[in-house]
Amino acid sequence: MKRSAIRELAFKLIYSIEIQKPKDIEEQTELYFECENIVEDDAKEYIIDAINGIEEHKEEINELIRKNLKADWTLERISKIDFSILKLAIYEIKYKELPFKVAINEALEIAKKYGETSSKKFVNGILASIVNVK
Repeated sequence: MKRSAIRELAFKLIYSIEIQKPKDIEEQTELYFECENIVEDDAKEYIIDAINGIEEHKEEINELIRKNLKADWTLERISKIDFSILKLAIYEIKYKELPFKVAINEALEIAKKYGETSSKKFVNGILASIVNVK
């Protein structure tokens, strides 16, 4: 499975967790693997790393997003899809040291596919601000 496809699966789980707010993320992850028929070890490893890393660095990631929003915006105002995309991209850039151009491009592809009309521009703006201040 290609990394882009694995990243998209990770995004879907991040979104699901964002919506459902499960008490047991590990159980939710295992259920997701079963439902999506994810059996490849590299896919599972990447997704688990992303979920755990985002959870571990949640406050720092949220603060980065918050600091780069326009003055009248709050985290609660961001669509759950855009928020999930941002969390994954920021985690990859800040903590996995994925080149920011790759992370942003992948995030924009997911935003085009799953977000609203304005999602691509919004996600790009936030991520561009973050890498410029990095």
